[in-house]
Amino acid sequence: MNFNFFKNIQPIYFYLISISGFVFANIIREKNPFIYGVALAVGLVFFLLGLLNRISKK
Repeated sequence: MNFNFFKNIQPIYFYLISISGFVFANIIREKNPFIYGVALAVGLVFFLLGLLNRISKK
């Protein structure tokens, strides 16, 4: 698999997806703990992808 697609995306888009994941996790927190954990994990992964993408482009 070729993941060059992720290298060409600007870091701000990763951060926006991360924020969306965290907001969704906060909304769903009381209703479904499993989806809450998944949404937190998605937010964290996309935040780290944005951070790594920003560091690697410098």
